Amino acid sequence: MDLEDEGQHARFLIRDHDGKFPVLFDAVLADAGIKVVLSGIRIPRMNAIMERWIHSCRRELLDRTLISNRPHLLHALREYKKYYNTHRPHQGIANASPRRTLPPAVTDQAALTRLDICQRKRLDGILNEYHHAA
Repeated sequence: MDLEDEGQHARFLIRDHDGKFPVLFDAVLADAGIKVVLSGIRIPRMNAIMERWIHSCRRELLDRTLISNRPHLLHALREYKKYYNTHRPHQGIANASPRRTLPPAVTDQAALTRLDICQRKRLDGILNEYHHAA
């Protein structure tokens, strides 16, 4: 509630259906102009998934970037979202990326010595993507 003292205003609060939040809690927030958004009922891991995404975004992007203004932040977050969903490997899905399957394993030892790897830089080299050259 101290955000207004700093000239900022929260519009939403996302919370789960836990019984530790009484109806009075939501009423106080509504009086302050904050809309309470409840998470899904049968999604117990939603908080953990979002916390993991936020920590990854902070560790891989925001800790390495000096954000100058809101458009710059939104651009950086859009680029990170593309990188996260299309290229970044995820341990929980066998080091594949969510929107792309793993390439077949290379078993020919001669082919391993001839791998041409290309690098694609995102956000001026803060994020890097590596792939086989065509």
